[in-house]
Amino acid sequence: MTLRNSRIAAGILGAVIGAPLLACAQGSVTIYGVVDTALVYTSNQGGLHNTYLRSGNLSASKIGFKGVEDLGGGMQALFQLENGFDTNTGAMSSANTLFNRQSFVGLSSASTGTLTVGRQYTPYYLYVGAIGPTTVLTGATGAHPGDVDGLDTTVRSSNAVTYSSPVFAGAQVSALYGFGETAGATSTGNAYSLAAKYNVNAWNFALGFQHLNIGTGNASWNSSTATANIPSSAINAGYQSANSAQMIAAAARYTIDKLMLGATYSVAQYRPGSGSVFTQAVKFQTAGVFSTYQWSPQVALAAGYSYTFADKGNGISTAANYHQLSLQETYAFSPRTALYFLQAYQLAGGNTLASNGSIINAVAAVGDSQNSSASNGKSQAVLMFGIRHNF
Repeated sequence: MTLRNSRIAAGILGAVIGAPLLACAQGSVTIYGVVDTALVYTSNQGGLHNTYLRSGNLSASKIGFKGVEDLGGGMQALFQLENGFDTNTGAMSSANTLFNRQSFVGLSSASTGTLTVGRQYTPYYLYVGAIGPTTVLTGATGAHPGDVDGLDTTVRSSNAVTYSSPVFAGAQVSALYGFGETAGATSTGNAYSLAAKYNVNAWNFALGFQHLNIGTGNASWNSSTATANIPSSAINAGYQSANSAQMIAAAARYTIDKLMLGATYSVAQYRPGSGSVFTQAVKFQTAGVFSTYQWSPQVALAAGYSYTFADKGNGISTAANYHQLSLQETYAFSPRTALYFLQAYQLAGGNTLASNGSIINAVAAVGDSQNSSASNGKSQAVLMFGIRHNF
C-alpha cells in the first residue's frame, strides 16, 4: 500500500515512533508486511517429538515502513523501518526493540551510489544470501545447519554505515562498517563486510565477506556491546565464546525458462580469545546445491541439499558433519497469498563442543527453525504446512 503526500501515513508512522512526522513533499511512504504461520511437526526436540504453531517460515512475519523523497538533481533521501513479530502471540521478535530487523536512513543517487546509516543487513547477506538457498527454500528449513554461515537473516549490524555503488554493466559492490562504540577500544564489538555481485544474461554471481568482533574477555556472543552477533544453535554452541568470527561465501545461479539451478560454498571461522572455552580456531565449511521449478503459474517446487563439516582440534578427533535435505512446495492463490509445504531432514555425525567446552556427539538442528530446539541425537525431521499473506 503506497500513500503519496499523505498526512495519514505520516500520522501512522508518527504514532508508531512517538514523534510527529511531516509527509514528503515530493516522495512516498509505503507500509508493507508479511503475516506467516504454519503447523509444524518435529520428530525430535531434546528427545521428544512435537507439534506446534510457528510464525515466519516461508517468510518472516513483519511490518515495515519505507519511503523516498526526490531531492532534485538525481538525488533521493530514503529510509526503512522494519519490525519482526510472532503471528501466533502478537509479541515482538526482540523484546524492547521496536525496529529489530532494519532501521536506517540515507541518500541515493543513480550516478554516485547509495549511503545508508543505522541498523542494517550486511552486504555479505544482501548479495550472497539473496541468491543462496534461503530465498527459495526458506531459512526455517533451508538455511545451512544452524545458519552457521550467516547466509540467512540472522546477522544484522547496528550503528552501521553502508555504501553501495551504482550498477556498472551488471556488476555492483557494497561495503559496511559497524561501530563498536567502545571508548578506548574502537575495534571491540565492531563489524565490517564487503561483497560484490554480477548479473549477466541467465547467470547470477555473488561473493561476500563479513567479520564480526566481540573483543577479548567477553563470555558470549550474545553481547550488548557488539554491533552484530553470530547465530546461536547446537551446531556452534561450543564456539559462542569466540573472540571474533568471519564468514566468506560465494553463490551462483543459472535460470532457463521455468528451471533455476544454484550452488553455494561458505567458510565460517570462529577464533578464540582469553575468555573462550576453546583454544584453537575452528572452521565450518558448507557446500550446497538447490533448484526451483515453476510447475504452473500457481505451483512452485524447490529442493536443496547441503553438507557442513567442521575442523578437528580442541581435543576432537572425529570432526562434526551435517547432511541436510530440504524440500518445498508452494501454491499461490494470488501474488499475495500462498499455501506452503516444507519438509527437511538432517543427519549429524562426529563430535563437537558443548557450550561449556566439553566434547559431545554432534546433534541435528534443521535449518534455523530448530536453533533452540535441537535433537538429542544425530537425526531430526521437520514438516510444515502453512499460509503466508503479503501486504
